[in-house]
Amino acid sequence: MLRVRDLTCGYGRSAVVHGIDLDVGADEVVAVMGHNGAGKTTLLRAIVGLLPAMGGTVAFDGADVTGRPANKRVKAGMAYVPQGQQCFAHLTAGENLRLVADGRKRGKALIDAQLDLFPALRGLLGRQAGLLSGGQRQQLAIARALITEPRLLILDEPTEGIQPNVVAEIEATVVDLARRGGLSVLLVEQHLGFALQAASRYCVLRSGRIASAGDTGGAAEARVREAMSI
Repeated sequence: MLRVRDLTCGYGRSAVVHGIDLDVGADEVVAVMGHNGAGKTTLLRAIVGLLPAMGGTVAFDGADVTGRPANKRVKAGMAYVPQGQQCFAHLTAGENLRLVADGRKRGKALIDAQLDLFPALRGLLGRQAGLLSGGQRQQLAIARALITEPRLLILDEPTEGIQPNVVAEIEATVVDLARRGGLSVLLVEQHLGFALQAASRYCVLRSGRIASAGDTGGAAEARVREAMSI
């Protein structure tokens, strides 16, 4: 599904991420971890096309998309939920969803499907998004992304600043979506329990390079903690 090879990217002339190799298979959840400043968000922004690659390649569904702009990658089947529960704060929750669904053949059905995934949003459709809690805004942001019917969902710190019960709901939803088939997930997360439970494989970034990578079973937590403590 996603194949990243020797990817280097950053801002201006300064590289932040150096020579990253990363794969996300069909119906797979892969977690990227690391401390603040490790390059996680920079990596995601380059994968989705918001930052140009300084070197290396990004391939999606067998096609080289390294030179394609973000909108073309979204049309190809990527969806990106950036850090910070981003939404249109002055619009209601329902208007946020309809803004993405309008013009799509199955628009109403797509909204209904997301409300089934996040039933707490049903009672909040008439409320301004800016007045929702952090957890509610994050659920809304993920629901908006899923309305585009992506094949790869890219989530940047979806549990940041969110109450534990909502973290559990988002974790269960991410795992369920991947198990249903037709959707892969690339997850940046500092909450180790969530990341290792949701993902089948992980990598740890340190100073823009991969410090550790592997399956999430067995002694993965110890390996992750060791890589992040060096």
